[in-house]
Amino acid sequence: MNSKVHYDFFVSGRWRNRDNVLELTRKIRAKGYSVYCFLEATHSIHRLKDDTEQSMQNFETLDWKNDPYVKEVFQNDMAGEKNSDVFVMLQPTGKSCHIEAGVAYGLGKKCILIGEQKEAESLYLIFSESYNSEDEFLQTI
Repeated sequence: MNSKVHYDFFVSGRWRNRDNVLELTRKIRAKGYSVYCFLEATHSIHRLKDDTEQSMQNFETLDWKNDPYVKEVFQNDMAGEKNSDVFVMLQPTGKSCHIEAGVAYGLGKKCILIGEQKEAESLYLIFSESYNSEDEFLQTI
Protein backbone atom coordinates (compact mmCIF):
# COMPACT_ATOMS: atom_id res chain seq x y z
CA MET A 1 0.00 0.00 0.00
CA ASN A 2 1.18 3.50 -0.81
CA SER A 3 1.46 5.29 2.52
CA LYS A 4 1.17 8.66 0.70
CA VAL A 5 -2.41 8.08 -0.48
CA HIS A 6 -4.94 10.32 1.27
CA TYR A 7 -8.50 9.25 2.06
CA ASP A 8 -11.48 11.25 3.24
CA PHE A 9 -12.91 8.27 5.11
CA PHE A 10 -11.65 5.04 6.67
CA VAL A 11 -14.50 2.54 6.93
CA SER A 12 -14.13 -0.08 9.63
CA GLY A 13 -16.45 -2.99 10.17
CA ARG A 14 -16.59 -6.67 10.80
CA TRP A 15 -15.41 -9.08 8.10
CA ARG A 16 -18.58 -11.08 8.73
CA ASN A 17 -20.56 -7.90 7.89
CA ARG A 18 -18.60 -7.37 4.69
CA ASP A 19 -21.55 -6.91 2.33
CA ASN A 20 -22.80 -3.94 4.35
CA VAL A 21 -19.29 -2.51 4.74
CA LEU A 22 -18.71 -2.69 0.98
CA GLU A 23 -22.10 -1.14 0.26
CA LEU A 24 -21.42 1.77 2.64
CA THR A 25 -18.02 2.27 1.00
CA ARG A 26 -19.65 2.35 -2.43
CA LYS A 27 -22.27 4.87 -1.32
CA ILE A 28 -19.68 7.20 0.24
CA ARG A 29 -17.67 7.11 -3.00
CA ALA A 30 -20.82 7.83 -4.99
CA LYS A 31 -20.92 11.14 -3.13
CA GLY A 32 -17.44 11.96 -4.42
CA TYR A 33 -15.29 11.01 -1.41
CA SER A 34 -12.22 8.81 -1.26
CA VAL A 35 -12.44 5.79 1.06
CA TYR A 36 -10.05 3.24 2.50
CA CYS A 37 -11.87 -0.02 3.11
CA PHE A 38 -9.93 -2.97 4.50
CA LEU A 39 -11.98 -5.31 2.33
CA GLU A 40 -10.56 -3.75 -0.82
CA ALA A 41 -6.93 -3.80 0.28
CA THR A 42 -4.67 -6.14 -1.64
CA HIS A 43 -4.50 -8.46 1.32
CA SER A 44 -8.29 -8.95 1.33
CA ILE A 45 -9.31 -8.94 -2.33
CA HIS A 46 -8.64 -12.65 -2.91
CA ARG A 47 -10.63 -13.54 0.22
CA LEU A 48 -13.84 -11.78 -0.88
CA LYS A 49 -14.95 -14.71 -3.00
CA ASP A 50 -14.44 -17.14 -0.12
CA ASP A 51 -17.12 -18.23 2.29
CA THR A 52 -17.29 -15.48 4.90
CA GLU A 53 -17.33 -17.67 7.99
CA GLN A 54 -14.73 -20.16 6.78
CA SER A 55 -12.42 -17.37 5.64
CA MET A 56 -12.65 -15.67 9.03
CA GLN A 57 -12.09 -18.92 10.90
CA ASN A 58 -8.99 -19.59 8.79
CA PHE A 59 -7.62 -16.13 9.55
CA GLU A 60 -8.29 -16.49 13.28
CA THR A 61 -6.09 -19.62 13.43
CA LEU A 62 -2.99 -17.83 12.12
CA ASP A 63 -0.09 -17.03 14.43
CA TRP A 64 -0.87 -13.34 14.92
CA LYS A 65 2.61 -12.55 16.22
CA ASN A 66 4.63 -14.11 13.39
CA ASP A 67 2.51 -14.74 10.31
CA PRO A 68 3.61 -12.51 7.39
CA TYR A 69 0.02 -12.19 6.14
CA VAL A 70 -1.16 -10.89 9.53
CA LYS A 71 1.69 -8.36 9.48
CA GLU A 72 0.72 -7.24 5.97
CA VAL A 73 -2.90 -6.74 7.05
CA PHE A 74 -1.76 -4.71 10.05
CA GLN A 75 0.64 -2.50 8.08
CA ASN A 76 -1.81 -1.79 5.26
CA ASP A 77 -4.75 -1.07 7.51
CA MET A 78 -2.75 1.19 9.83
CA ALA A 79 -1.38 3.15 6.87
CA GLY A 80 -4.92 3.55 5.54
CA GLU A 81 -6.15 4.74 8.91
CA LYS A 82 -3.29 7.19 9.43
CA ASN A 83 -3.89 8.67 5.98
CA SER A 84 -7.64 9.18 6.43
CA ASP A 85 -9.43 12.21 7.82
CA VAL A 86 -12.49 10.52 9.28
CA PHE A 87 -12.92 7.13 10.93
CA VAL A 88 -16.30 5.42 10.42
CA MET A 89 -17.24 2.32 12.41
CA LEU A 90 -20.19 0.36 11.02
CA GLN A 91 -21.83 -1.94 13.55
CA PRO A 92 -21.88 -4.82 14.19
CA THR A 93 -18.17 -4.84 14.91
CA GLY A 94 -15.56 -6.91 16.63
CA LYS A 95 -12.40 -6.37 18.63
CA SER A 96 -10.30 -5.11 15.73
CA CYS A 97 -12.74 -2.33 14.90
CA HIS A 98 -12.77 -1.16 18.47
CA ILE A 99 -8.98 -1.08 18.54
CA GLU A 100 -9.00 0.86 15.27
CA ALA A 101 -11.46 3.33 16.79
CA GLY A 102 -9.08 3.91 19.70
CA VAL A 103 -6.19 4.43 17.29
CA ALA A 104 -8.23 6.91 15.25
CA TYR A 105 -9.21 8.83 18.37
CA GLY A 106 -5.59 8.87 19.55
CA LEU A 107 -4.52 10.22 16.17
CA GLY A 108 -7.05 13.04 16.52
CA LYS A 109 -9.37 11.77 13.79
CA LYS A 110 -13.05 12.56 13.74
CA CYS A 111 -14.81 9.32 14.75
CA ILE A 112 -18.30 8.39 13.56
CA LEU A 113 -20.40 5.47 14.76
CA ILE A 114 -23.10 3.94 12.59
CA GLY A 115 -25.52 1.52 14.20
CA GLU A 116 -27.39 1.32 17.44
CA GLN A 117 -25.38 1.01 20.64
CA LYS A 118 -27.86 -0.46 23.10
CA GLU A 119 -25.87 -0.55 26.32
CA ALA A 120 -24.05 2.31 27.97
CA GLU A 121 -20.34 2.39 27.17
CA SER A 122 -18.39 5.43 28.32
CA LEU A 123 -15.60 4.94 25.80
CA TYR A 124 -18.07 5.35 22.95
CA LEU A 125 -17.83 9.04 23.77
CA ILE A 126 -14.81 9.04 21.43
CA PHE A 127 -17.39 9.17 18.63
CA SER A 128 -18.20 12.79 17.86
CA GLU A 129 -21.20 11.69 15.77
CA SER A 130 -23.46 8.66 15.83
CA TYR A 131 -26.19 7.54 13.48
CA ASN A 132 -28.70 4.71 13.78
CA SER A 133 -28.44 3.83 10.09
CA GLU A 134 -26.19 4.16 7.06
CA ASP A 135 -28.83 6.23 5.29
CA GLU A 136 -29.02 8.65 8.19
CA PHE A 137 -25.24 9.11 8.05
CA LEU A 138 -25.13 9.43 4.26
CA GLN A 139 -27.62 12.31 4.37
CA THR A 140 -25.06 14.34 6.34
CA ILE A 141 -22.13 14.11 3.91
